[in-house]
Amino acid sequence: MDNWDEVRTAYQVARMGTVSGAAEVLGVHHATVIRHIDAIEARLGVKLFQRHARGYTPTEAGEDLLRVAQATEDQFNQLVGRMKGRGDDVSGELVVTSLASLAPLIVPTLTEFQQSHPELIVRYLTGDRLFRLEYGEAHVAIRAGAAPDQPDNVVQPFIPQEVGLFASKNYIARRGKPSDVEDFANHHFVGNDDENSRAPFSRWLRANVPEQAITFRCTNNFCMREAVLAGAGIGFMARWEAARDPDLVEVMEPLPEWSGNLWLVTHVDLHRTTKVQAFLSFLKDQSKGWLP
Repeated sequence: MDNWDEVRTAYQVARMGTVSGAAEVLGVHHATVIRHIDAIEARLGVKLFQRHARGYTPTEAGEDLLRVAQATEDQFNQLVGRMKGRGDDVSGELVVTSLASLAPLIVPTLTEFQQSHPELIVRYLTGDRLFRLEYGEAHVAIRAGAAPDQPDNVVQPFIPQEVGLFASKNYIARRGKPSDVEDFANHHFVGNDDENSRAPFSRWLRANVPEQAITFRCTNNFCMREAVLAGAGIGFMARWEAARDPDLVEVMEPLPEWSGNLWLVTHVDLHRTTKVQAFLSFLKDQSKGWLP
């Protein structure tokens, strides 16, 4: 294929479903879109679209082109993302990813770092999925659990994720504090709704607390924290997080098996760039004041 403009046009028509929609995305006249579609169909000798009153529907050949063009666009966008991180100054985009529960620590750090580098655009991505550093989806990832082992990544130990078992003062006033693990059956607990959660504290809770005592179940750590604060029961949370709220009471001494580690992960191609190194140094310095 010697005319990628036509492929790009056909891809947008397949994606948008109309000539006008593709023209708007491409920033061209609708007549240009029609000309490109006619030309590529003539060159390939196949119909890529069925025309109808509501727009254009890809034929089987059109669907094949759509899949290849989508993969090509994804790879190009990933390449652009990686190239953006290779500058010699602290500007452009800085993309950082972590679990959403770390936002109270990461957001102020990113804000202060950005204030020192006003040409920087920060993108802070949270979620349970692993953003792919090898495709340029992020410059720095902060990950929990076992040490990441993806190839071509630089992995550094960050800070321990110390976890404790807490209840609100309201809950303690109503139901008291458990005297020991054997007393847990007489209390209410907040837990993860995912029975397959691999978090160390979730596994411990399932092993040591009767199922019927886990009376309030949530899908993420943020909701579990809110449930504990509301007095729904006793639950786990990061000790740095609990230290920020005077209404929370730690119900027992933390056990080592509850806690895990946080890791800093960067791709080898971007690890030594000025921007990434500057942020990593700043982040490590800021983290010294995070733990209680």
